[in-house]
Amino acid sequence: MKQSEIKDLSAAELQGKLGELRKTYADLKTAHAISPIENPLQIRTLRRSIARVATEISKRELQ
Repeated sequence: MKQSEIKDLSAAELQGKLGELRKTYADLKTAHAISPIENPLQIRTLRRSIARVATEISKRELQ
């Protein structure tokens, strides 16, 4: 998810997206622990998307 897409979302949508991304990340990590997934770079990109959304949420709270 790109930063420009994240900025367009409302606060409630950001919270929902963050929960969704964290659940997907946990599922992917579990699947990778059981048997290696086909594209392990998905884990990194998902983790970075979570960080982008969390950063935008905290940035909005400070304003």
